[in-house]
Amino acid sequence: MNNADKKYLELCQYILDNGTKKEDRTGTGTLSVFGYDMRFNLQEGFPLLTTKKIHLKSVIHELLWFLSGSTNIQYLKENDVRIWDSWANEHGELGPVYGSQWRNWQVADTYYEDGLDCFMLTDETIDQISEVIKSIRTNPDSRRHLVSAWNVGEIKDMKLPPCHYAFQFYVENNKLSCKFNMRSTDVFLGLPFNIASYALLTMMVAQVCDLDLGDLIYSGGDVHLYLNHLEQVRLQLTREPRDLPKMYLNPNKKDIFDFKYEDFILDNYDPHPTIKGVVAV
Repeated sequence: MNNADKKYLELCQYILDNGTKKEDRTGTGTLSVFGYDMRFNLQEGFPLLTTKKIHLKSVIHELLWFLSGSTNIQYLKENDVRIWDSWANEHGELGPVYGSQWRNWQVADTYYEDGLDCFMLTDETIDQISEVIKSIRTNPDSRRHLVSAWNVGEIKDMKLPPCHYAFQFYVENNKLSCKFNMRSTDVFLGLPFNIASYALLTMMVAQVCDLDLGDLIYSGGDVHLYLNHLEQVRLQLTREPRDLPKMYLNPNKKDIFDFKYEDFILDNYDPHPTIKGVVAV
């Protein structure tokens, strides 16, 4: 049994056995647990679930969209990716969500007025992705290889506050590991995408930093199954996991912002059929 599916199915069963029914923002209702971690060895294969087919095209395009710094869904729509459509306004805008925070975190400056420290937003922004790659390359043992999307001052302007709100890299024995943190996890629909996306991001960063692959660690806060996904989850639990696929990146790409969709090749992916579920908006 591959460990990615095994650990994911263990989480699903754990929520079914131990989850508490809770109301939620969408009105759908969930079975929820608080606090759950999983670790995947990225050298064992690409952690794309096999107990149901995952739409990798959406995963790749969404990640490239994040890395571009865009917060408009036009690029996604041009590539037939609809996962953000329900949150965008009539102009395709989402507010300062992931891409904005990853690439253009706005800086506040201090000034003094009547003896008090005051703060004012400036025109300066921080490209957290460029900075973390620079940090990994120049100071691999640093404990500050961290990117945050949880910008408290701008959450009110976001159509959907970040669910995966921060991630941290760690270098050990020339291997790069990544830990991503989620305040809220839709386990049936969202988590398989999140695992694949952060695995892919870790592979990209490792390649441009000339490092091997280590572990991917997921850490969840409110970890839940929506009540209208329970039958789908029970079906998935009956399926036998298959071998994990392999993911290959174009080895000529040495700048993380140069990657295109065509630079990713998935090999030996043989999943069970798709299991559909309604997204809670």
